[in-house]
Amino acid sequence: MLKIVGELEGTLESEIISSIEKCYQNIQEKQNKWYKESSFFCPESCGECCRNFEPDLLISEALYMAAWLIENQKEVAIKVCDGDFPFPHNKGCKFWNENSPLHCTIYGGRPSICRLFGACANSGKNGQPVFKPCKFYPAEKLAENNPSLQHKQYSQKEILQLFNSFPPVMSDLMEEIVCIDPDNKNTELIHKILPEIIKRLLWILSMKKESD
Repeated sequence: MLKIVGELEGTLESEIISSIEKCYQNIQEKQNKWYKESSFFCPESCGECCRNFEPDLLISEALYMAAWLIENQKEVAIKVCDGDFPFPHNKGCKFWNENSPLHCTIYGGRPSICRLFGACANSGKNGQPVFKPCKFYPAEKLAENNPSLQHKQYSQKEILQLFNSFPPVMSDLMEEIVCIDPDNKNTELIHKILPEIIKRLLWILSMKKESD
C-alpha cells in the first residue's frame, strides 16, 4: 500500500486512493490467475499499445497516479505540476520512454486501461463476454502459441475450450472503479488532469504537515 495514504489520513483523497489501490490489486489477482492458467502473455518489451496512446483518467485514477508519483518520483511530480512531463514530445503517453525496454516509467502508478489492455475480455454485441488478442500482437507469435491463436474475436466458450480459463471482463472491473467516486465519471487526458491533481495533493500534504 502507498505510504502516502497514511499521510493523507482523514481526507476524502485518502479514501479514494486506498479504494483505487484495492481495485488495482483485484485486477492483478484476476489477471495473474488468467496468466497462470493460460500462459498467454504480451510479447516481452512490446509497449506498442502505448506508443501513440495517451490514457484519459477518472479523477480517482488521477489521484492514485499523483500519489504514486509524489511517493516514488517526487522530482518528476513537481515538474509535472508545471506541465513539464518526462517525454513531452511523444504522440502518446508523456510517460512512455521509447529507449527503455520497459517503456512505462510510471508502471506502478499506471491507470486501469493500461492494466487491463491485452489481458482482459470485453462484452460483445449480445452482452456476452468475448476475447480478442491485442491488435499489436505479432501474427506469427499468435500462430506459435500453444494453442495457436489468430487476430479474431473468440467467444467465452471457445477460450475456455482452448485454455480452460477466461480473462477478467473489462466492463466489470471498470464498474468497480467508477463506483469509487460516482459523482466524477468524466475523464481527462493525463497531461490535462494530472498537474492540477498533483498540486492538490501537495497542498493537502503541506496543510496536514503544518497542523501536526
